[in-house]
Amino acid sequence: MSTRMPEMRELIDKRDWSRLRRLVTRWPVADVAELLLELDKPDRMIMYRSLPRLLAAEVFAYMDSHEQEDFLRDLTDEQARNVVENLAPDDRTALLEELPAEVVQKLLSLLDGEDLKEARQLLGYPERSIGRLMTPDYVSVRPDWTIERTMEEVRKKGRDSETINSIYVTDAASRLVGSVSLKDVVLGNPADTVRGIMRTPAISVSAFEDREEAADLLERYDLWALPVVDSEGALLGIITGDDVFEIAREETTEDFHKGAGITPLHIPLRDAKPALLYKSRIVWLLLLVGVYLVSGNIISRFQPVITQVVSLVFFLPLLIDSAGNAGSQSATLMVRALAMGDVDSRDWLRVLGREIVLSLALGVTMGLAVWGVARFIGEPAVAVITGASMVISVLIASLVGITVPLALDRFGLDPAAASSPFVTSVADIMGVLVYLSMARWALGLG
Repeated sequence: MSTRMPEMRELIDKRDWSRLRRLVTRWPVADVAELLLELDKPDRMIMYRSLPRLLAAEVFAYMDSHEQEDFLRDLTDEQARNVVENLAPDDRTALLEELPAEVVQKLLSLLDGEDLKEARQLLGYPERSIGRLMTPDYVSVRPDWTIERTMEEVRKKGRDSETINSIYVTDAASRLVGSVSLKDVVLGNPADTVRGIMRTPAISVSAFEDREEAADLLERYDLWALPVVDSEGALLGIITGDDVFEIAREETTEDFHKGAGITPLHIPLRDAKPALLYKSRIVWLLLLVGVYLVSGNIISRFQPVITQVVSLVFFLPLLIDSAGNAGSQSATLMVRALAMGDVDSRDWLRVLGREIVLSLALGVTMGLAVWGVARFIGEPAVAVITGASMVISVLIASLVGITVPLALDRFGLDPAAASSPFVTSVADIMGVLVYLSMARWALGLG
């Protein structure tokens, strides 16, 4: 893209809009959007306004939500109306649900007729539901239609449809009864009917389901588009893979952030202001300060024990860090498994039983390793205490890492909230408590 910048700047400086327009219309939409974002704001707006109307809408749809909001602020009402009007229904809904309420009302006031009705209908579905992602632009036919008539319908409506690889078959009440591929239609006998080549039943999803359900179905059945139906089975629209994959990427990013104890960012890191980054990170850091104060208080209560056996302090960081790492591993595996649908809260007993066996095996292995180090140093009693504490601490931390995500999922909360900082915090407190309590009891210092 950088190789095109000098030429584009020269054309902008010369105000050669006709040549600029001819050049960019041959480029992929992604390249045009990238070029726009590399330009200074005044030049960016000049170039954007020179784009053909449909290309401008496609470029706008490609941008991130915060970039779209910036663009809208610099457009006249008429330009904003043209952009929003030419967006695909699903892209329009994605834009409107990200904008502040007053901006949404302004944009809706610029729409009229079918576009306004469509926008309000899609925004009427619950937040994060499939209904907000679907588009009503698709091709549907009847089972008794001939292949020839079906091809005529494809030619008539296909240009405005999100995809025509799959054609949906509905009955007289608009209920989804099957689907047929474009390939089968093209290769079929023109006199044959759709009923003879359609596949039944058609895989579909309710408009009120969560977005992640659509991603699971597309992956499971290797589909690019999925029909969306209401409670009566009537076809409302379709949802396509590009929209679902974008949502999946956002969900994955959000889980990564939560897993690190960061309030999820909904804009690229390069565009995040220091104040926003501060707010996203400070909460967990302050909570961890509180955790360390609790750990420090526990240590202070065991000061007589530590004073008499100073070598206990040498193994304390090793113990709590090792347990925290084991718990973090368990939490990460469980959160990912829940996100992928590999397990759910109903599997808790089987998962818990397996984790007990596994964490005991891990704890014994790590306990033997630290026992060997402590024995080499020459403290037999400390070696036994440290080894036994390692087994117990790893067991507790691992079980916390498994059960907290399962419990959150069971109550309909986000398992990613069981982040590594949370698990390691519990491991810190329990590790200190277990280790020093066992030392006081075993050494008879209580």
